Order: sequence, then structure tokens, then C-alpha cells
Amino acid sequence: MAGGSGTRLWPLSRGMYPKQFLPLVGEDTMLQQTCKRAAAVSTEAPIIICNEEHRFIASEQIRLSGIQGAKLILEPEGKNTAPAVAIAALQVLLEDDAVLLVLSADHYIKDTEAFVDTVLKAASAAEQGGMITFGIAPTAPETGYGYILKGKSDGELNLVDSFVEKPNAETAQQYLDSGQYLWNSGMFVFKASAYLNELKTYQPEILLACEKAMVLAVSDMDFIRPDKEAFSVCPDDSIDYAVMEKTSLAKVISFAADWSDVGSWSSLWDVTAKDTAGNSVVGDVILVDTNSSYVHSNEKLTAVLGLDDIVIVDTKDALLVANKNKVQDIKKIVNQLKAEKRSQTSHHREVYRPWGVYDSIDNGERYQVKRITVKPGAKLSVQMHHHRAEHWIVVSGTAKVRIGDQEQLVSENQSVYIPIGETHSLENPGRIPLELIEVQSGSYLGEDDIVRFEDKYGRV
Repeated sequence: MAGGSGTRLWPLSRGMYPKQFLPLVGEDTMLQQTCKRAAAVSTEAPIIICNEEHRFIASEQIRLSGIQGAKLILEPEGKNTAPAVAIAALQVLLEDDAVLLVLSADHYIKDTEAFVDTVLKAASAAEQGGMITFGIAPTAPETGYGYILKGKSDGELNLVDSFVEKPNAETAQQYLDSGQYLWNSGMFVFKASAYLNELKTYQPEILLACEKAMVLAVSDMDFIRPDKEAFSVCPDDSIDYAVMEKTSLAKVISFAADWSDVGSWSSLWDVTAKDTAGNSVVGDVILVDTNSSYVHSNEKLTAVLGLDDIVIVDTKDALLVANKNKVQDIKKIVNQLKAEKRSQTSHHREVYRPWGVYDSIDNGERYQVKRITVKPGAKLSVQMHHHRAEHWIVVSGTAKVRIGDQEQLVSENQSVYIPIGETHSLENPGRIPLELIEVQSGSYLGEDDIVRFEDKYGRV
């Protein structure tokens, strides 16, 4: 499951590039780590469920991981985890009633070997009809997680007595002291048919909407698109509320390993390497008399003097400075930015496209400057603009440019001009990335001033 916005990790995580696509711990992104973790369990290609606007990011990250045959199901809109898993289960049943391992794409698990061992034990129980959830052995009185109360023992598993909402600090300490409670991880193992049967019993409206959406689904490239109209009437509900809290088949397996849902900057600080003063840093950072802090600065030198328990995250267009104990309130900042319709909630200055990436390096009244990188063999759509003209200056590589009916090759240090209203396209015919500077000028420079006539990525 690779949906979600990860707003508590703003300004790194944003609507169009949320935390599951970021390399927060190590060089791989959270999605890539999850796919590799799943590959250690089974050679079956994964099913990725993500949002329409994230499809090319997910596809590219899977490709870079060397995973073949993955299916990407694009949710027409977010409806929570119960419908997401339902459409995946329906897709699986087209071939076989397999055991499903349901994972969130943004979790951190350090010990893959222990994870695999736990999954295989859970899969054995799922083969017998059980619906297994993973409970994490708590290491602290955490108030940011829901809990599972263990019931009667069933071999290496327990029946689920009950699911418990996120507690206050005093209650969380009681849960920890009792030894009977586990953190609710949101990871599951069950047969596709078992999940759908229980969904039919307890939330038939969800199953009916998902069945109709998948019957009317269309496929293009690597993507499976459930029908938007049918899916729009599906109730919004989580697996826990829709099925797991109601079914008599629920069992929990305890997973004692370093695990985190990386839901905040403080939880990211928990799982990253630290210096002797308890500081975790990324980028060019100098710390003096600073302790127990997280500092992320890729773009410039960041120096911190005499501060403790601080989170500092510097990006190209936003800077966050927060007390580490207040990071759960970052959503308040995001909500204020949304109310002011600020672009920093949805986009980074760098924006990824299926053909490459562009970086908006400068802008002002009636002009904007972008640095554009086009992957080898990639092509931007055939398009035109009503309100802006463009200059393209090639920095490296070779561009194949079409303006109107004329096509030409443009090499390093050469440039072309595209007048307002002229049909044009840009392609990289070479074997190395094409880099160019684009200077836009006109009365309106928004990304929605694009009329596409032809597009190899299906965006017309």
C-alpha cells in the first residue's frame, strides 16, 4: 500500500512526493526497501496500490529496484485501507487464491531475517484460514500507535482479544507494564478469499463497489485503473474497523524487531544512526554544543549552536525548525499552508515527470526559469501554450526539437525559441541525460497552461 501523504514529515514529504518515495533511512526509498523486503519472502512480483498522481514515481522506483512484473493498481481516490486491499485481492483471485502479505510502503524494519521468519509462520496459519495481524513487541509507552490486546494462546500466535485506540501516556505505560499488549503495525497475512469473504459479511458495500470497479477496470502500460465512478461510491474504512475488529478469524503474531512507521521526525530520529551526542544528520552540517537533534540539510551548510532536542529540515524552498517533542503538530503548519494555497504543501521545487525532472530555479513577474533533465529515449508531450513563449538552451546532450512542422537537432550551447501558440515537442534521442535551461515569458506561467495533442505516457 503506497498511498498517503505523510504530512508529519513536511517539508520533505509533500502531496505529490510523499514519504514512501523518499530515501529516509539509507539509500533506497521506503517503497524500494519494502519491495526488497517482500522479495526476501517470495519471488512473486508485488502488487503496488498507489494514487494516480504517483504512478510514474512508483513505476520508476520499482524499475530501478530491478523488480520485474509488478502490477500497479491506481486508486481513483483514497478510500482507506479496506478498499485498497479489496481491489488487490480481487486482482489476485483472477489467477489464484493466494496468501496475501499486506504491507505499508513507508515502514522501517531493520532485521529482514526476523521479518521473513515471522511472515512464514503467519502464512502457515493463514493457509488454515486464519487472518493474521502483526503485533510489535512494545519498547516504550508509545502514544502514537494503536495497540492489540492478546487473547488466548494458539501455538506461536494469539487470538485477538481486542484492538485499542492510541492511548494517553499513563494508559500506554500500563499497557507496557502488563506485557499483554502489542503495537498495531498495520501489516497482515491472509488468503485473498478469506479477506473478501469477511468483507462481504461485515462491509458488503465496500466489496460490491470494489467488485464493480475491478470488473470495469482498464489497463495501460504497467497500470491497472479501477473504474472511477464505481469506486467513488465505496465507503471509506480501514481494514481494522471493516474486518479485523469484527472477524472471529483474527489472530496476532508477535514481531520483536526494530520497527517503525516513521510517522514523524522524532520517530525518524529514533531509527537513524547518531553521533556520541545523540545527533542524527544528513548533508553538510556543523554542530556545536548540540544534543539529541535531527538536522537534514542537502542544499547548504547548516550550523547549529547550543540547541538540544531540535529538528531542522532544509529544502530548496522551505525550512522547518521545530522542537523534537512538538513534531506531531506539524500538521498544523501544513493545514495553514493549505489554507493559504501555498504550493509547498504539494510540490517540491524539483518536480518529477515520467520523462525526467525539472527544477524551478527562478521566477518573477512574467518570467520563470527551469532546469530540465530528460532521460535517454524519453519525450515530452506534443503540446502548445496559450499564454507563454519559451526559450530552450541546451547545456549537455542533444535535443530533438519539433516546432510546428519543422524538426531539428539542437546541441550543447545552442538554443531555440518557441512562440506563444506554436505546437512543439522535445525529445532526447541520445544515450546520456539531456539537460537544458528553459526560460518562460508571458502573462500566465501556470502548469495548467498546457494543451497536449500527443503523449507516449497517456496524459492526453
